[in-house]
Amino acid sequence: MAFTDVPGGRLYWKRDGRDDAPALVLLNSIGTDMDLWDEVLPHLRDNFALLRIDTRGHGASPAAPGDWSLPLLAQDVLTVADAAGLHRFSLAGVSLGGMIGMELALLAPERLEKLALICTSATMDSQSWDDRITKVRAQGMAAIADLAMGRFLSDAARPAVFESVRRQLIAMDAQGYAGCGAAIRDMDLAGRISAIASPTLVITGTRDTSTPFAGHGEHLLALIPGAAHVSLEAAHLAPLEAPEALAATLTAFLEAQSHG
Repeated sequence: MAFTDVPGGRLYWKRDGRDDAPALVLLNSIGTDMDLWDEVLPHLRDNFALLRIDTRGHGASPAAPGDWSLPLLAQDVLTVADAAGLHRFSLAGVSLGGMIGMELALLAPERLEKLALICTSATMDSQSWDDRITKVRAQGMAAIADLAMGRFLSDAARPAVFESVRRQLIAMDAQGYAGCGAAIRDMDLAGRISAIASPTLVITGTRDTSTPFAGHGEHLLALIPGAAHVSLEAAHLAPLEAPEALAATLTAFLEAQSHG
């Protein structure tokens, strides 16, 4: 585990798995930290050199308040990858993590092997995000906890998991959440992702009400050249509701030989 300084903040990251294996960067959603991947890790450690990062303003990555952008968050990932000694890597990102992954694929295509987009989208309702940012900055994280939890997990999630995620969400830095919320509100991906050259897998959750296949995943499939699709029985935080299925899906995708 280590910290890397970036403009306006410090990023906390951890290496895991096999150093001599293909590199895989794992990115969390807004409102969670690298612990999101805890139940998936045991199924990936033997096959990959893993790098997890607490996104700016999340977990143990403190940052000065502000409205952040996807290009900034993508540059954060590249800076940490450099510090961790990873030049070329694959990336799997949940929600905001997937958005950062798409931005990184456009920003530094030479760095990215393959891209797994988990429960994410290239377009979100900017007005609803602006409202959420305003509410969080004025009233704190508790003001949006019920809304967020209703989207994060379904009734299929274990009560202990639900409570743990809710506690973490309420305890997180409201300015960190708002800063990343601004990156989602202001993202400019939909008109650009047809230029993504990396082999891409779109993973959607059958119980995901935040970025379902209809209106979200289907557009990623339509716009990203050659993108493949897998559907999992999960809500928005698929690593928590379907860790084994997600790990198997990621492993099959990453270990398949690319054609074309």
